[in-house]
Amino acid sequence: MDVVTANDLLWDRQIFDRDGVELGKVDDLELSEDDPPVVTALLCGPTALGPRIGDRIGTWWAAVGRRLRPRDDPYPVRIPMDLVCRFDRREVRLRVRADELPADRFRQWTRRHVVERIPGSRR
Repeated sequence: MDVVTANDLLWDRQIFDRDGVELGKVDDLELSEDDPPVVTALLCGPTALGPRIGDRIGTWWAAVGRRLRPRDDPYPVRIPMDLVCRFDRREVRLRVRADELPADRFRQWTRRHVVERIPGSRR
């Protein structure tokens, strides 16, 4: 019998909104305190990924994410499971548009100040 865990099905999967707009990746999971635990939300961004990476690099990554987010943004970015319409081994699809979700300032900042400055990145 094969055992499949939530980590196998969800971690590092690309997240798309209902219109196919790429939103990021699943960096961690939020679990209920029930017995057995239930996945209640997908967590995204550097403050979710940092602890998963661990050690100095993970601590640094989470600290950068905290510094770049607006003070009123929750961190990590939390996507409740009731917004997920389907997932498979490649991707997670949401039932809402990107603008209906919490802002991900770190991703926006990285795109604007790093990625878009790479020649050919605007294609």
